[in-house]
Amino acid sequence: MAQEIHERDRYPIFLPDDLWSFLSHPSALGIWVAELEGRIVGHVALHASSMPGVVALASESLGVPPERLGVVARLMVSPRARRMGIGQLLLEWATREALERELWPVLDVVTDHAAGIALYERAGWRKAGVVTSELSTGKSFDEIVYLSPVGP
Repeated sequence: MAQEIHERDRYPIFLPDDLWSFLSHPSALGIWVAELEGRIVGHVALHASSMPGVVALASESLGVPPERLGVVARLMVSPRARRMGIGQLLLEWATREALERELWPVLDVVTDHAAGIALYERAGWRKAGVVTSELSTGKSFDEIVYLSPVGP
């Protein structure tokens, strides 16, 4: 599923060799999948952190320390299962989990991922701003940081 999404949408923008490590990141507080007819068609995680610029902007915008953030991450839905509300359900699930942990839900999305941006804005998430993030490989990209419409 991740390979198919990457080829179609360029997400993740840099597909790692070790996809399992990408999906089950060490900062993950929880990972959930959506199934349809016995096949995984969606994925989302809740992380304790994100790229430094993302965390700094979200923390400053909300006036909360970084350890009070819950980062909704790795949200992806198989192209064959889109327009069924799966992305919305996964977003709501991760958001609810963050709130239950008394964390403020935030997320980041690459600036050219129109489908994700549309989903977050339909769900009422608000833009905190744009940051440039750099990977250990030296590659950089711009991301929009979003804040959940509800907090703990």
